[in-house]
Amino acid sequence: MKQIFKIFLLAVILYSFTQPKVSENGSNMGKQNPPTWQQVYPGVWKSIVNEPSKLNLLNSVNAKPRAKALAKMEDADFPFEFSEIKASSKKHKTFLRFPLENDEQIYGFGLNFKTVQQRGRIMRLHVDHYGGQDNGRTHAPTPFFVSTKGYGVLINSAKYIDVYVGTGVTKNSENPAKSRDRNTDKNWNAQPKSDNIELVIPDTGVELILFAGNSIQEIVQRYNLYCGGGFIPPKWGLGFWQRTPTLYNEKDVLKEIKGFEKNNFPLDVVGLEPGWHSNSYPCTFEWDKTRFPDPKKFVQKVSDNGIHLNSWINPYVSPDAKIYKDIAPFTGSHTVWTGLVPDFNMPEARKIMTDQFQEDVLSVGVSGLKIDEVDGFDNWLWPDNATFPSGIDGETMRCIYGLQVQKWSTDMFRKNNTRTYGLVRASNAGGVSFPYVIYNDYYKHEDFITALINSSFSGVLWTPEVRHSESSEEWVRRMQSVCFSPMAMINAWADGTKPWSYPDVYKYCQDVANLRMQLLPYLYTAFSEYYLKGIPPFRAMVMEPGFDHKTLAKKGKLSSTLNPYAMALKKEVKDQYMMGKYLLVAPMFKGQKSRKVILPQGKWYDFYTGKFVGDGKVITAKYGLDKIPLYVKDGGIIPMMPAMKNTTGWLKNVPIEVRVYGHAPEEYLLYNDDGQTYNYEIGEYTQQLLKVFGKNGKLDGLVIPLESGGNWAYKDIKWKFMSK
Repeated sequence: MKQIFKIFLLAVILYSFTQPKVSENGSNMGKQNPPTWQQVYPGVWKSIVNEPSKLNLLNSVNAKPRAKALAKMEDADFPFEFSEIKASSKKHKTFLRFPLENDEQIYGFGLNFKTVQQRGRIMRLHVDHYGGQDNGRTHAPTPFFVSTKGYGVLINSAKYIDVYVGTGVTKNSENPAKSRDRNTDKNWNAQPKSDNIELVIPDTGVELILFAGNSIQEIVQRYNLYCGGGFIPPKWGLGFWQRTPTLYNEKDVLKEIKGFEKNNFPLDVVGLEPGWHSNSYPCTFEWDKTRFPDPKKFVQKVSDNGIHLNSWINPYVSPDAKIYKDIAPFTGSHTVWTGLVPDFNMPEARKIMTDQFQEDVLSVGVSGLKIDEVDGFDNWLWPDNATFPSGIDGETMRCIYGLQVQKWSTDMFRKNNTRTYGLVRASNAGGVSFPYVIYNDYYKHEDFITALINSSFSGVLWTPEVRHSESSEEWVRRMQSVCFSPMAMINAWADGTKPWSYPDVYKYCQDVANLRMQLLPYLYTAFSEYYLKGIPPFRAMVMEPGFDHKTLAKKGKLSSTLNPYAMALKKEVKDQYMMGKYLLVAPMFKGQKSRKVILPQGKWYDFYTGKFVGDGKVITAKYGLDKIPLYVKDGGIIPMMPAMKNTTGWLKNVPIEVRVYGHAPEEYLLYNDDGQTYNYEIGEYTQQLLKVFGKNGKLDGLVIPLESGGNWAYKDIKWKFMSK
């Protein structure tokens, strides 16, 4: 017995030596213990702080780094000492602190709608329907931020994270705020300067990923590639979308398609809303045979017109569904609208759902899904104390559910080697590679553009969809914005609005939709850069070279007291953005007769005329309702194809007009593939090098075919030099 006791005592002693040391305040290795960092790719470091939960945002959907693409990137140094990053744990919470310099700005922390610069803000990152405030409750509260200091951080945790961005003022600050007397000092401020970013994660540990880069875009590239890399949509997904009213039947849908043909308006996708189900809210995922007597024949009729179908769902199983009893053991403790909540962590749940969708959706010929209500509100979805058969708690499930339905549905189409493109209401870190665009019920035009800008820091796509308008002016301005977004869509589920519902501006709507169709080779190439290099196809101006106030100030070009351009750069820029490599988009809003546009350093040209408009200055754009302001940087190469009624004609050997702006020599890789399968992932695509060079004082263009894995090259490439 004594021998057993000695062995037990020795085991206890050995165990105590192998455990992390905890100070009196509960922090591992003292009050502020710097994490240990390991470089895993060029410019990328990883650290495990204490003991985090096994499930996180990335591994919940098996998101793995694109190792080869990351390895191709040039190495980058981290901009400060790793020891300046502090971490500690106490009472099942982990605390992080990052240093913050006086002139440093922070971007990211999810899909915000009103703010681009996040310094001075407090948020709780929580998947939810956006309620009108940038408080962290949003459709993609991605726990990733990027700093103008030259680094970014992913907090890879599926928890509700509290964020304090330059708001907490510590008493032992190395760079303290100056104390002021409110009674006598007119410069007194209710928010003194803070020199840190602080985060609280409700977990015993956390995984952190650091990214360095020579620009904000480079940092974001690394983040995107680490989270699985971007994707290339099917070609039809980039055409025009029309979602039909909720209770449309087969005849109504076919009539809608004929209306687009009659009015000579491009159309690639028709969206079916809840009425296609035999029961919705919750759903059966089975066709209503009173509206669609023969679904397969109906889908074939739609396909014969060159149109693809996208079907609305929310993933909650109705008691009337034929899969209800089978899936019940693999669902959560709470229901949503009396519907069962499948636990997609359970292979049984995934199989039952997949078999049902294979039978009633994929085999019928439907091309994609609109996945609704996986975001919030709290009184709709499960509470945090909900349980799931996989053992995941309600809070964690809220953080990852939007990710998991994207993965489940993407895998269904991928199994058939068929690309899909759809809509979803919730996403997070780890969703970069899923072919979905976020949408919501909020409807402020200006804020939609701010969200589009913020999406580029979050690894998600966002559409400023059109639903209705108070006037024809607002209608055409919204239509212009949506045609320069990841998904050009009218969401007419409620009122049946059509592109021609405002006849006095219909010609302008038609023009911008046709322009989008012409620009698809350029946009498709931008998406190829998303897949190959992690570059967001739509991105914030701060990712554009020559738009960094700090860099320009060092060159002595700016004075914030004398130069209005410097002042403009220091403010939030939340109403203009880049589409692809060369094109600056500056939407106009209802009531505007003109607007200010901030041009980066370098020469810029009007897209429509090719005329020089400015170099590193604030200009005034004056356009009527017929045009959206568009500008192209010097050397810009914009490949365009003929306008088509839909993308069925955009296969191979399509003629291309290459527009060239400015006078700088430039090279551009024009991308193409079959537009339908995932074969591009195994190298079955073509790239043609478009090279602009000087010759006898004039510019000339050359097309250089590169080694390719397919025969989808464009033909009859003709050059058009826009700037005289």
